[in-house]
Amino acid sequence: MITENIKRLEYSKSEIVKKRNDIRKRFITKSKNVMNGNIQSMSKFDLEILFGLYDQEFLNNYFRENFKGSLKFSLSTRMTSSAGKTIYSRKLKLLKEVEETYEIRMGIKFFYQYYMVERDKIVSGINTKDSLEAFQIVFEHELCHLIELHLYKESSCKKVRFKTMVNNMFGHTDVYHQLPNQKEIISKEYGLLIGQKVSFIGEGRKHNGVIYRLNKRATVMVKDSKGTYRDKDGNAYSKWYVQFDQLHY
Repeated sequence: MITENIKRLEYSKSEIVKKRNDIRKRFITKSKNVMNGNIQSMSKFDLEILFGLYDQEFLNNYFRENFKGSLKFSLSTRMTSSAGKTIYSRKLKLLKEVEETYEIRMGIKFFYQYYMVERDKIVSGINTKDSLEAFQIVFEHELCHLIELHLYKESSCKKVRFKTMVNNMFGHTDVYHQLPNQKEIISKEYGLLIGQKVSFIGEGRKHNGVIYRLNKRATVMVKDSKGTYRDKDGNAYSKWYVQFDQLHY
């Protein structure tokens, strides 16, 4: 009966907005790192606080009072596409509830760089007003993965069950985010794009190549008869890692 109750949770749009805003205010009060809507610092303990508030406001304390497994929370600066993910055992269907372990991991870099591009930042169909609201909505998405995994031992945000759940519970109308990523920020700041032809000085001479990847540095592929990388046409390349300000185009 308890699990049936959580399956049937549904709130109106006004209820969702009020609950989300109430959580926001209480979270800012409780957190030692987040002072306002602009996230500049965060710890895994903040995630524990946020989870407790969501469990209370939206889930009627389901996890605090009923869940027999274990939950973990973490932050990552290395996530480049997903702003959040829920980690679980691939043998989940074979585990007893007391053996279930889930970890919600948030890609904190997306929220630190939220203001580095001036445009709408839409998350799960919601046009967010600041990085904390964006963080909450990504966190809500991961909560639905957690609930679905716990109840059904599988989860996919591309399927109807998940989309229905996340809409009923949190008012999400999409399952993707449009937060600024590293490639967009680099493109804005340096005018660099993947596939762009560039030149640079390396080992005392000029090289011409094509940008293959943009991370902390640019990965540039340079045609080189002695190179160890080959394309589908058999052309050989060497790989170079170049600082953005050393590239010319």
